Amino acid sequence: MVRAKRPARLPVVLTREEVRALLGQMHGVPRLMGTLLYGAGLRLLECARLRVKDVDFARNQLTVRGGKGDKDRMTMLPAVVKTELARHLALAKQQHEVDLRHGAGWVELPSALSRKYPNAGREWPWQWVFPATRIYVERSTGQRASSYSPRARSNAWTTPSSLSRSWALPISTWGSTQETSAAVSSTA
Repeated sequence: MVRAKRPARLPVVLTREEVRALLGQMHGVPRLMGTLLYGAGLRLLECARLRVKDVDFARNQLTVRGGKGDKDRMTMLPAVVKTELARHLALAKQQHEVDLRHGAGWVELPSALSRKYPNAGREWPWQWVFPATRIYVERSTGQRASSYSPRARSNAWTTPSSLSRSWALPISTWGSTQETSAAVSSTA
């Protein structure tokens, strides 16, 4: 009996120069995410689902929760990205405080934590490192929330023209009071 041979599948690996050229074409949040993907070895959804409490600047590590195989793991925080990530988080915190003043700023919590700690979804440590640019109303809870946006994030990686899209606006322009009010009233 002769068994069929499996074809050898070699992974596609970019050289350092190719990675440098790719990251050089990116700006803003996609560049920050790309640097984390490459430097910390994160998968795209792992990066999009990072929470503030999962970033440890003192230990230079990231905690990836619910990764491949629904397992948690620790990985390094690249030194190259520390200052840019700290600046991004400072801007995200300012936007979170604005969202809280307007009755939003809630994020979905894992499993049953929302029942155990009903207000934890508004606390800073539980917020996404890369929040969505829009606020929506969660149907099950009625909360005004901003979630991570895997579709928008994955589009930034799949289309070359998206590298310079306005999707990567600085977080300080996200959710201005007029945009926030319009987004919430259109979903309500």
